[in-house]
Amino acid sequence: MKHKILVVDDEKSIGLLLENFLSQDYDVVQMSDSTLALDWLEENLPDLIICDIQMPVIDGYSFLKTVRGRGFTSHTPFIMLSAKSESKERIRCYQLGAQDYLTKPFNPEELEEVIKKNLFPIHYAINW
Repeated sequence: MKHKILVVDDEKSIGLLLENFLSQDYDVVQMSDSTLALDWLEENLPDLIICDIQMPVIDGYSFLKTVRGRGFTSHTPFIMLSAKSESKERIRCYQLGAQDYLTKPFNPEELEEVIKKNLFPIHYAINW
């Protein structure tokens, strides 16, 4: 059974790019609206979430904080994507509970490794 990844990004092109890139190895659910993603999370539990920061209505910070506040998703690995490269943005995401932060445009190979690191942490620990 494939791991399920929720992708939340209001840029349709990024969402489709991620879905196409990841769908060979993972079940990908792509949403362009964080409010719809929160509704989806009421009935579903992904293995990992990839989320943009700058989104209308509910931004990535608020989405992350809400997801972390729910018992059933409080430990779901979270990767933030953003065009912002300032360290204060990264720090804020880490303080809110994100495991990783990648800047756009991102390197697909790096994203793949970050996903594996979060989904299979013991595999990476053994290789160290």
